[in-house]
Amino acid sequence: MRTKLIVLIIVVGLGIAGTLGWLGYQLFTTGFSAKTEPHAIEVFLARQIRHLAIPIEQRNSPNPVPFSPDLLKEGLAHFADHCAGCHANDGSGQTPIGKNVYPKAPDLRLTDTQSMSDGELFWVIHNGIRFTAMPAWGEGDPSKDMDSWKLIHFIRHLPQLTPEELEQMKGLNPKTKQELEEEAAYDQFLQGNDRAAQQPESGHHH
Repeated sequence: MRTKLIVLIIVVGLGIAGTLGWLGYQLFTTGFSAKTEPHAIEVFLARQIRHLAIPIEQRNSPNPVPFSPDLLKEGLAHFADHCAGCHANDGSGQTPIGKNVYPKAPDLRLTDTQSMSDGELFWVIHNGIRFTAMPAWGEGDPSKDMDSWKLIHFIRHLPQLTPEELEQMKGLNPKTKQELEEEAAYDQFLQGNDRAAQQPESGHHH
C-alpha cells in the first residue's frame, strides 16, 4: 500500500513538473503576448479548473425564469448593449476586442458554451472569470440577479439567430464617440435647415 502511494505521488509530481515545464517553455518562447493562440493543453486545463471552481449546487441550478418571446426580446437588447462589444451580435466573438484579448472571446454558438448547464452559464456571467477579459456582471445577491438568467435564454438562441434579429441588434449597440459626433453634426445640420426655412426672405417683391 505504501509503495503504491509513493508511486502515485511520484507520477503526480512528474505530471505537475512536466506541465509547469511546458508552461515555462511557452512563456519563454511567446512571452505574455495576447496574440498567440492558447495551446490545447492550456485550454483543457482552464476549462477543467473553471468547471471545478463552480460549486456543484450552482452547476445543477435550473433557470428560474420561464422562457417567453418577450423575454427573448429583452435578452436580445441586453446582449446587444452589454455583451456584443466583445462577443459580437451573433456571438462569434469576432470583434476588435474579442479577437485581441487573451484568451480570445469564445464563439458562444459552439458546443463548448452551449453544452454548459444554465447554472454554469449563470455563474460565469454573475461572477466573471479571473485572468480573462470576462468581467463579473452580477451585483449583490445572486438569487436576485434575474437579468443574468434572462440573458441565458438569449445565449441558447444564438445558434438560431435570424438576419432580422441581427439587423435589430445593430440599432441597439452602443454608439462610438465618432458615431455620436456624426449624429450630433447631422442633427445640427437639420436644425440649421429648419431655421433657414423659417426665416422670411429679404428684399422687395414686385
